[in-house]
Amino acid sequence: MSSTSLLLLNLILAMMMFGIALSLKPADFRQVIRQPRGPLTGLAAQFVLMPALTWLLTLLVPMPAEVALGLILVASCPGGSFSNIVTYLAKGNTAMSISMTGIASVAAAFMTPFNFMFYAGMNPQTAQLLKQIAVPPESLLMMVALVLALPLALGLICSQIAPGFAKRSEPFFRIISLLTLFSFVAIALVSNWPRFIAGASVFLLAVIVHNALALGIGWLCARVMKLPVADRRAITLEVGLQNSGLGLGIIFTFFGDLTGMAIIAAGWGIWHLISGMGLCYCWHRLDHRHAALTSPVSSTREQHKGTL
Repeated sequence: MSSTSLLLLNLILAMMMFGIALSLKPADFRQVIRQPRGPLTGLAAQFVLMPALTWLLTLLVPMPAEVALGLILVASCPGGSFSNIVTYLAKGNTAMSISMTGIASVAAAFMTPFNFMFYAGMNPQTAQLLKQIAVPPESLLMMVALVLALPLALGLICSQIAPGFAKRSEPFFRIISLLTLFSFVAIALVSNWPRFIAGASVFLLAVIVHNALALGIGWLCARVMKLPVADRRAITLEVGLQNSGLGLGIIFTFFGDLTGMAIIAAGWGIWHLISGMGLCYCWHRLDHRHAALTSPVSSTREQHKGTL
């Protein structure tokens, strides 16, 4: 990509983060301080377990180095704004999901470059790729900070100074975020279509397994901590629906020649929408079934059957 295109790409990513911050309120952070168990569980799953287990996966399962590097990068990214939407639809703890996205995005300014460089360096294949490309860690850190931390800070300030504007414009930024994600995915896939078709089975399998791992990590951690159902759903989706748009931005900026990485991040961008909405549908079915079994009408019917 040209320098102008990369600048535009990073500006759009920054605008996405600014939109996320418009929905955050001081009460969200105070709630995290008062009840930290849920958010801390999600953040630990996001930034500790997810990258570590992804690295282990790349060691145990034979795969091309570019695919492994793409998986490690996606695993190092925070949750995206789509997780907030799906959490709301799934009747999860939406307030906690939004606050976790904000906190994770701030933390990602340091944790995303750190986790990516650390675990990529721990895999001999991906470490070799990093040496060939010679990505300066400080450049990666600066790029992520500029497209995550700075826009979030500006968005928080704007939401406090001009709450009316923040409320009116927040839906617009959400729509822009989704359209931007689809645009990034389309660019990545169209640019690398022959490579994607040639190795579709490998790329799709890697993305589906990796996303299932992410969702499983979030759900299991929340379950182990015995959190309420709404919190479990929020954490599952926050860990399982990564900000693949950020991943694509990093790839286009620093790894433009590694098409395998771009295909993995783009595949994630499509698949996590499908898996997130599919999981939401399954939870709705379970809720309806549970409601039917516990409703007074069902109880009366069961009692009536017992008298026959």
